[in-house]
Amino acid sequence: MDKCVLIRSGAGETGTTGVTYASGVSAASAGARGLCLELASLPPGAFAKAHVHTGHESAAYVLSGELTLFFGERLEERIVARAGDFLYIPSGVPHLPANEGTEPAVAVLARTDPHEQESTVALPELDALVEVTR
Repeated sequence: MDKCVLIRSGAGETGTTGVTYASGVSAASAGARGLCLELASLPPGAFAKAHVHTGHESAAYVLSGELTLFFGERLEERIVARAGDFLYIPSGVPHLPANEGTEPAVAVLARTDPHEQESTVALPELDALVEVTR
């Protein structure tokens, strides 16, 4: 029989994309089979690495600060999410999260991939496209 699980948030670790994740609900922590829920943070001026999630969706709720999301085939589109905003990232959309603000950006992040270190495909050829705007 499945059981409910309490996970106490701990110190964050930098993930493969350069974002710091505090572990939450995942396959490893709770035996989750279809989702991962974590606390993500980026310090002021930080830019994650360009990547794409193949086969799963992501969503974020910004708790504090500002989170800029560059997205599109050439990261040509840009959304700025502030505290209280939700973001949705469909499967297969290249994106790069950044904090262009002056305060830490903190968001609750949910993915349909139950692994703590999300299944991503790095897109290093796109990283330089965003550097021009820094």
